[in-house]
Amino acid sequence: MDLALPKPPRHLLRACLTLLFLLAAPSVARAETITDEQLWVNLTAMGSVKDRLIYFAEFQPRMGDGLSRIDHAILRGAIGWKLSPSVSVYQGYAHIATPIDNGRDIHEHRAFQQLNWTLAAHRGTELTSRTRIEQRWRSNGNDMGWRMREMLRLETPFGSESAPVRALVYGEAFVALNDTDWGARGGFDQMRSFVGTEVRVAGATTLEIGYLNQAINQSGGRTRINHVASLSLFVRH
Repeated sequence: MDLALPKPPRHLLRACLTLLFLLAAPSVARAETITDEQLWVNLTAMGSVKDRLIYFAEFQPRMGDGLSRIDHAILRGAIGWKLSPSVSVYQGYAHIATPIDNGRDIHEHRAFQQLNWTLAAHRGTELTSRTRIEQRWRSNGNDMGWRMREMLRLETPFGSESAPVRALVYGEAFVALNDTDWGARGGFDQMRSFVGTEVRVAGATTLEIGYLNQAINQSGGRTRINHVASLSLFVRH
């Protein structure tokens, strides 16, 4: 039996979108700012294993320091269960490698739980939510860090409902839930804001191209702003 969940009212959806995009504003405005230009590539395979059993697996190389070197390399995967046409839950694992110049590379291991929810859908326009809780371990410390991530994503077709190109915007807020000996501090961690397009390549496979702004709350009252060219390929089975 499908799990029936009520759809939130439109005024609540608008309020959530506004809150998500403005959440980081007070922290960013008061901070010393460091900037970088980056390129993020995301290759993701996703689909159904059997009936309601679903999965995704992704590889993300990220270039930083003006695209001069690998900043991070991420391998992430999850197994999930489709509770209804609009709600899915996942349990996953991620490994993140961070190269350090003239030092030992940092490796992070993450377990995470994820909830995907289609909040509203009408004539090709969709508003979706992704909530993720992470447990984080890093090679330069002993503590486990807890972090919550909330993404709101809106996509709408250019022209008819079946148009192969869609406008896409999303915002994702990160909140650390505790302090750790490897540097995490409880509270606002970062904000990501994306604007771009989604292009249908073949079948259900899509390519997302656009600009992503990443605002990271660092120690000492500093904020790091990464200006990111983002390229993501999603292969759906």
